[in-house]
Amino acid sequence: MGSLSLEMDFEPSPMTPRSLAMPPRSLARRRLFPIGDNKKQKVEQSGAGPRKNLQLEVMEPGLKNDGPSLDTILVNYLDTLTQRVNFHLGYPVNICYDHYATLAPLLQFHLNNCGDPFLQNTVDFHSKDFEVAVLDWFAQLWEIEKDQYWGYVTNGGTEGNLHGILLGRELLPEGILYASKDSHYSVFKAARMYRMDSETINTSVNGEMDYSDLRAKLLQNKDRPAIINVTIGTTFKGAIDDVDVILETLKDCGYSQDRFYIHCDAALCGLMTPFINNMISFKKPIGSVTISGHKFLGCPMPCGVQITRKSYINNLSTNVEYIASVDATISGSRNGLTPIFLWYSLSAKGQIGLKKDVKRCLDNAKYLKDRLQKEGISVMLNELSIIVVLERPRDHEFVRRWQLSCVKDMAHVIVMPGITREMLDNFISELVQQRKVWYQNGKTNPPCVGEDIGAQNCACSYHKIDYISP
Repeated sequence: MGSLSLEMDFEPSPMTPRSLAMPPRSLARRRLFPIGDNKKQKVEQSGAGPRKNLQLEVMEPGLKNDGPSLDTILVNYLDTLTQRVNFHLGYPVNICYDHYATLAPLLQFHLNNCGDPFLQNTVDFHSKDFEVAVLDWFAQLWEIEKDQYWGYVTNGGTEGNLHGILLGRELLPEGILYASKDSHYSVFKAARMYRMDSETINTSVNGEMDYSDLRAKLLQNKDRPAIINVTIGTTFKGAIDDVDVILETLKDCGYSQDRFYIHCDAALCGLMTPFINNMISFKKPIGSVTISGHKFLGCPMPCGVQITRKSYINNLSTNVEYIASVDATISGSRNGLTPIFLWYSLSAKGQIGLKKDVKRCLDNAKYLKDRLQKEGISVMLNELSIIVVLERPRDHEFVRRWQLSCVKDMAHVIVMPGITREMLDNFISELVQQRKVWYQNGKTNPPCVGEDIGAQNCACSYHKIDYISP
């Protein structure tokens, strides 16, 4: 598995100088405010409210400036981010990681992994050896041999989707793209960019693909190949499309393996499901899988991993003499820091550590769902999901305070590895208290979300008569 270490007792040695082992806030203060320097402006605490736009402009060195100094602006910004960490519940980003200090010295170098990660180029400032180690690890996780796969570290899940769907389009130029209406927006962006015909598939109330609708549309277009986006964890509800059911549907509709291509968008759940079951496996006739590295694993910069079959990649590969490499990526120039961050995190955690993270997140998600349900709040949690969908809070300031994502009358909390029971308890306590204010006079009632999350999960005055919470 490349050079990745999966030992539980992995203890990275801190790099010198000693200050690099300090927390980021202390590290920034040490660098921006050297000991003994009393000339800097006093830093004000920004409190726990939503971050305000700083209304910044670029400063011209040497000109008189009546505003705060560069150092003050940066430290205030850092203080705000540090305080807002405990109120980050609505988006799938793991902001709990410990590798920032050890890897900080790498920021002094420009690392560009331009071109094919498996081919060295003419400069030394790259991290392709780290990148290949990461790719080997994911190849083993998703059950494909080293000599059978190709992949690269992307700039995020969207790039992975763009690459996977492009592969399908190049392999099956006349193919139609099928994607559920709950698929990530980048899937439909790909259809527009590549001028592909597409079919939007209905979903059930929990967000999972409606397989009967897929069947009907496959039969309707039986004379053309199928390119299917399978979502392993939908963006808002965390529903998982069943790869096996989709494969069986294709077979029943008369599609042979040379007439379909399956891309798995597993941005959040691609690092979770392998530790629960093996629904993502290249032993099945799938074409590509993509994840976001900054989501469940965690990374300071957006990044992702895209894996496909080596036999497919020739359709995209172009020889580029200027960089002395072959390039089949979307972006060309690629961040050389992110593969090192991914390699370090995977080596530090190992499969055992990741499995513990998965279990803790699933347990905490169920804890949140059960607590909200007990308080009479409409709530839904899909199986194998860490996304808890609830009724939308009435107050926009409350939504901003907890940085919730909202769609129609729904909001959701994504229980990431950095989310603690204490944070969840604080959220529940504030929500319960605020609901007493919002709905105290009886003139306004909580929204009915029966059509959005299922009548059995809705606690509105109409549905709770028929569905009594256990």
